[in-house]
Amino acid sequence: MLRIKMPFLLFIVLLLPVENIAQENEITTGNKNGTLIAIGGGEIGHTNIMKEFRKLAGGDSAKIVVIPTAFVRNNEIDTMLLKRNFKEYGIPNFTILHTSDSIEANTDEFVKPIKEATGIYFTGGRHWRIADSYLNTKVHKELLKLLDRGGVIAGSSAGATIQGSYLARGDTKNNQIMMGDHEIGFGFISNIAIDQHVLSRNRQFDMFIILENKPELLGVGIDESTAIVVKGDILEVIGESYVIIYDKSFWSIESNPFDEETYKKIPNKNQLFYFLKSGDKYNLRERKVIRN
Repeated sequence: MLRIKMPFLLFIVLLLPVENIAQENEITTGNKNGTLIAIGGGEIGHTNIMKEFRKLAGGDSAKIVVIPTAFVRNNEIDTMLLKRNFKEYGIPNFTILHTSDSIEANTDEFVKPIKEATGIYFTGGRHWRIADSYLNTKVHKELLKLLDRGGVIAGSSAGATIQGSYLARGDTKNNQIMMGDHEIGFGFISNIAIDQHVLSRNRQFDMFIILENKPELLGVGIDESTAIVVKGDILEVIGESYVIIYDKSFWSIESNPFDEETYKKIPNKNQLFYFLKSGDKYNLRERKVIRN
């Protein structure tokens, strides 16, 4: 099923007050019923990430909608590429949903596939395109409802960052501007900025640009072929590389839990970050690693 609207609107129509988690809320958490999978980009077909997405969406009975808007230019969708990739992921059957028109995204007819879906997947590309098309529309509202009924929303690269409350690299000029002309994400995870491709592209210091201006945010950087799985307050790392946590503290498996301040010589708290690997868990609300 392919739904495409040709005209591109250069403005966002804010017709609905979407009841998402407020960005100014200083508590960081996900949805208590649904699951979010934010993937750091790169090759994921050989990892367990898409297997987890398929399982959480219902396995063989999953109804999956793929939204390629971040990658669509001139309203041309590479359906053959999508079919080839998702067949590799073990998902041969899915619905493609796209528009560049926020008015169409605010119609009952357009959101019907989301109402019937158990899983949503956002492709990579430029996440400001997702924001322009869907932020504060019926699409946004139905995505929140999908989470409330226990569904799963996944996305890679741009599809990961859009899930947060702050839209890192959201500028329309290029993706090196950390705080640009688009700063608001869907807010599926509150009070957070999510970056991607962090180690593969040596982006590990870029997050500090955002946190210097918005110190209330939790920063999370996800490397390629790696993902965070978020349900409620709990984040778990899956995949092959690392996730970086920027919470003004430091954690290491070598740390003395009773004397972490002096056990290692560490920089100023505004310059701190640390790594989590597959299987590690983190409490978003408490901003603490869950120790095994």
